Amino acid sequence: MEAVLKALSDANRRTLLARLGDRDGQTLKELCADLAMARQSVAKHLEVLEAAGLVTVQWEGRQKLHHLDTGPITELAGELTARWGAPRRHGARLEAGAGNDGDVFVYVIYIRTTPERLWHAITNPGTSLGYLGHAIESDWLKGSTYVWIERGIRFERPQQVVLESDPYQRLAFTYPMPRTPDLDDPGAEHDTTRVSFDIEPGEHQVKLTLVHDGLRPDSITHTLVSGEWPLKLSDLKSGLEQLTAP
Repeated sequence: MEAVLKALSDANRRTLLARLGDRDGQTLKELCADLAMARQSVAKHLEVLEAAGLVTVQWEGRQKLHHLDTGPITELAGELTARWGAPRRHGARLEAGAGNDGDVFVYVIYIRTTPERLWHAITNPGTSLGYLGHAIESDWLKGSTYVWIERGIRFERPQQVVLESDPYQRLAFTYPMPRTPDLDDPGAEHDTTRVSFDIEPGEHQVKLTLVHDGLRPDSITHTLVSGEWPLKLSDLKSGLEQLTAP
């Protein structure tokens, strides 16, 4: 578990896993394409992922192919569920279940902050990039589109729409996820999933509930989502609580 958590704690390594999730069996050269990282750095990140069992390698002639293994992430999610099966005052709860529109991922976390600061951290591009590792550009009006920015790439599709926007209380938007292996294929089909944030104020903390539904059951994207959101929200919690620390 520690090796997997260490491997997933780095945004660059999560980027490499996401790339293998989009198209499995890539060479080092292919994984380096369009990344602001040196080839040697990518190779070192892959070594950490291999040590954690998240990446396996296969030789085809002189080519070394890298394959994603989601087993450790699934095991990690199961262990987190076992450990955090009930809410804690400053902890988190991880849940998974089946909804009417597909598989649902739910994550609950308690943060020592205010609803206003939490809302700003999620919706303001200048702060969300530092807290969550991504930025969202939008006017946050219901029915408006938005731009998702992550790893230096701007994702802008007509399916990216704000569904609900109630400042300091609730935010919901559609979140297209690739149905075909190649994310960069302009003709690739996408599943329109949904992401929502519910903010509930408390006496000394705020309860944040994330729901990501419409996911395809047992898909690689579902496995990556279940590993990615807890890390993002953990970073968000750490960043905001540093602001309120004495």
